[in-house]
Amino acid sequence: MHRRMFATAAAVVLLAAGCTTGGTDTPQQDAAGPAELLFWNTGSDEQAASLQVAADRYKETHPDVTVKVQAISWDDGHAKVLTAATSKSGPDIISGGLSWGIEFGELGGMIDLNAYDIAQAKQQTRPELWNSITSTDGAVYGIPMDMVLYVFYYRPDLLEAAGVTKAPATWEELFAAVEKVKASGVVTPLVEEWGTFEWLPWFNYLKQAGGALYSDDCSQVTISSDQAVLATTTWADQYRKYGVPKATVDVGNGLAKGEYAMAIGASYLAGGFDAAHPELKGKWQTAPLPVGPAGAGSFVGGKIVGAMAHTRFPQAAADFVTWLYTDEAVEILQREVFTRGGELYISPRPELLDKANASDNLRQTLKATLNTVTGPPNCKGWETSGSEVSKRLQAVVNDGKDPKAALDEAATIMQDNLR
Repeated sequence: MHRRMFATAAAVVLLAAGCTTGGTDTPQQDAAGPAELLFWNTGSDEQAASLQVAADRYKETHPDVTVKVQAISWDDGHAKVLTAATSKSGPDIISGGLSWGIEFGELGGMIDLNAYDIAQAKQQTRPELWNSITSTDGAVYGIPMDMVLYVFYYRPDLLEAAGVTKAPATWEELFAAVEKVKASGVVTPLVEEWGTFEWLPWFNYLKQAGGALYSDDCSQVTISSDQAVLATTTWADQYRKYGVPKATVDVGNGLAKGEYAMAIGASYLAGGFDAAHPELKGKWQTAPLPVGPAGAGSFVGGKIVGAMAHTRFPQAAADFVTWLYTDEAVEILQREVFTRGGELYISPRPELLDKANASDNLRQTLKATLNTVTGPPNCKGWETSGSEVSKRLQAVVNDGKDPKAALDEAATIMQDNLR
């Protein structure tokens, strides 16, 4: 379940050509008759089936509203939503990457939900996450539907066999542990999963070093700071010096076989470890990510859910979107997503973590991590810039490019896209 955070420049141009007005702050009127809403959920068939259970429950109390959920993949979901927005046909509701709402909304493809009642949803969402989905002009084209956090997974027995008595808490402890575990016979002590060789895991190091992509008001690009250089060097050393694979790996399988001792990965992985690998049960633990010189820091991802601008039933769509924040909806999704797909569903409402299908250890890790999170930037042009930033970071590892030079190139691209 990958979280795509960026689009191509061509996609942006195409949508701009097809949609010339942004979301309105005046509520639109629904068409006459019962509302039939098509919901494209970016993700697995199991997630779509889980959402359908919630939608069917919603219909019991809203008999004039029928929601049909269809799964679209992360591989082509962005392109499909782009086509729907351009042709002004297709789904009434979509879910997708946290930055999709701003991208499509500012180009006229989605409704500004400020025109409807989202005050409670805003109050219940972590401010860092809400800021990421809010346009710089205050528009909200999609509200968070779930959260994905970075988690440090590890095998205590493999660490102890190498003389490491606890989960590494700092950068220094992490890389010292890697060397000790390597010496003990584990070929690949540490792996990354979730944006494995892209900007997402690098972003954790950036925050832990005290850096940022942009200034708080999005007026300046700050990616080439001294802190960012330190973060880039440290992130690159994972691959160059410590043997972290650049390709995506099967974390559960590697931990179960003892091929990996530690992993930095997405929170949704945890739900499936024990079911897929019974021999791993009771042998793995979690902890927050190791901290850097500026302290803790972690990227938070997930999906937004919002209404398309062409829907004939904007009020009904907005009502269903906000209903997904209710206790009842969250309880259904927590249960169904775990039962059907073995994944951990984390609501944007952090107080409901206690009801998630997770061990006490994992819950404590998630709660601690939530106090350190930052979402993707809401600055203009980030969707277009993200993939280019990844290419410059990868050049540091693959081509030996100087980190400062790579970041300066990235800064130029981001600044051009910010205009």
